Amino acid sequence: MHRTGKPMTKIYTQSGDKGKTKIHGGERIEKDDIRIEANGTLDELNSLLGVIRVFLPEEHTWQASLFRIQKEMMVVMSHVATPDRIRPANPNTLDESIIRWCEGQIDHLTARMEDSNYFILPGGNLVSSHLQLARTVARRAERRLWTLNRLDPVPDSILRFINRLSGLLFTMGWYEMFSQGKPEEKWQNFLYKKKSFSGK
Repeated sequence: MHRTGKPMTKIYTQSGDKGKTKIHGGERIEKDDIRIEANGTLDELNSLLGVIRVFLPEEHTWQASLFRIQKEMMVVMSHVATPDRIRPANPNTLDESIIRWCEGQIDHLTARMEDSNYFILPGGNLVSSHLQLARTVARRAERRLWTLNRLDPVPDSILRFINRLSGLLFTMGWYEMFSQGKPEEKWQNFLYKKKSFSGK
């Protein structure tokens, strides 16, 4: 194949072979630092959203929604990779309206379904099961972000966005089953009484 323009930049740099990586601002930190762990989890979540989009028809209404979320996730990762002291210099801006948008999407979907008073087992079909998997990764990302927040402040808008996103992903998984006319597999009622494990 004939190639024009500048040669492609090498994928590998060998600069991380000693267990450290560079973050925004030029500082090098350990690869298992909580900042890298948090960003790695966000990257995992974003990649999983891309997988879900592959399962959906191109004309599906959720394509645009997930695309928007993926773009904002890139902004989030950019800020998480930036220490708080230099974050104001980061040119990427999170569109904070996405928090209210997530809430609106949750309200819109739940209004179309019957109220649920039971725990739902993750699964169903490819889309719903992957949405539930994405929800669990979002929850893990949120936990990692709160750990980082204790050491270096994470913008409140990011914490709220990831929290609402996990709720939206759960609701989307639930709605996927509803829209297909398939019942969810139930575990037990929210208000079940705990039984004694004494054997009596």
